[in-house]
Amino acid sequence: MVEGFSHMKSVVMENGKVAIRELPLPKLQQGDVLVKMKACGLCGTDIEKICGHYTASQPILGHEPAGIIQESTVDLLKPGDRVFAHHHVPCYECYYCKKGNPTMCPYYRKTNLDPGGFSEYFRVPAWNVVRGGILKLPDNVSFEEGAFIEPLATVIRAQRRVMINKDDIVFIVGAGPMGLLHAMMAKVNNAGVVIASDVSEFRVEFGYKVGIDYSLNVKKVNVADEVKKLTDGRGADVTIIASGSPSAIISGLNATRKGGRVLLFGVPYKGTILNYDISDLLNNEISIIPSNAAVEEDTKEALSIIANKKIDVTKLITHRFPLDEFNEAVRVAKEGNAIKVIIYS
Repeated sequence: MVEGFSHMKSVVMENGKVAIRELPLPKLQQGDVLVKMKACGLCGTDIEKICGHYTASQPILGHEPAGIIQESTVDLLKPGDRVFAHHHVPCYECYYCKKGNPTMCPYYRKTNLDPGGFSEYFRVPAWNVVRGGILKLPDNVSFEEGAFIEPLATVIRAQRRVMINKDDIVFIVGAGPMGLLHAMMAKVNNAGVVIASDVSEFRVEFGYKVGIDYSLNVKKVNVADEVKKLTDGRGADVTIIASGSPSAIISGLNATRKGGRVLLFGVPYKGTILNYDISDLLNNEISIIPSNAAVEEDTKEALSIIANKKIDVTKLITHRFPLDEFNEAVRVAKEGNAIKVIIYS
C-alpha cells in the first residue's frame, strides 16, 4: 500500500464517456508491480476509444506510460526503479506465437494495465511482468522519452514487416505523431527520400522539423501525381499508410510504384470498404502488408534507439497536460494543431 494513500485519480471509460475518478489503489497479487505514472502519451487509439470508433481491444485508456515503481512483489524490480510498462503481452507459447505472429496471440489483447496508463498509479499484472513487459529506463532516458517506447515499437515492427531497403523512396500518408515517427525511423533504416502528406497545414509544416524531405498538403495538390513527379514518374518504393481514412489508403496505393510495397498501419474504422480496382494490385504486383501493434523484442529495440539518441522523440511533443486536464488534452489533440500530447502526473 502507498504510504498515506488508499485512493488515486484515474481516467476511465464509463458508459462510453470519459470520467476522472477517485479509485482505490490496485491490490497486488504475487508477481504484480505497482507503478506511479510520471508520463503517458495520448494516442490516436485512445481518442478513437473515447469517440467509440475503436473496437480492437478493451476500452482501457493509456498504453504509453513511464513511471517509478512504487511497490513490487518481484525481486528483479525494486521500488524507485524508473520503468516503461507494456500493456499487451502475448503468451509466446501458442500456435500464433510460435509461427511468428505474437500480436495475434489469443492472450495478447486480454492483457492490460490496471486501470490504465492515465492514472496516478497502475498495476502491471504478473503475466506481463514475467514475460518481459517492464523495461528499466537508463538514467539518460527521461519519462517523456519512455512514453514513446510503445508507439516507436509498433513502428519498428511495422517497418521490419514491410522491409525498407537502403535508399528506398518512402511515402508516408498521414503526418500525425505515428506518421512522423515512421519518417524518423525510415531515416534510421537508411531510406533515401522521405515524402509525407497530410490534410493539416500545421502537420505538413511540422514534418520538415523531423527531417522529411517533401511534405505535401492533400488539400492543395494531388499527392499521387506529386509523388510520381518526385520519383521520375514511378511512385514510391514503400508507402506507409499512417491514417485510417479510405481516401488515404487509396491515395497511398495510387502513389506506389509497380512492384512496390504498401504498409497498412493506420487503423481503418470497422466496416471500411475501398473503392479500388483490385486488378491494379495484380497487374502492378503491389504488396499490401498490414502491421498491428508490437511485442517485447520491439519495445527493447525502441528503448535502445531512444537511449542511443538515434531518434530524438521529444521533437514530437507539442503539448503537456496534467491528469486533471485530460479532457482539455483530448480536445487539443482532436483539433489537429498538435503532434504528440503527453499527460503527466
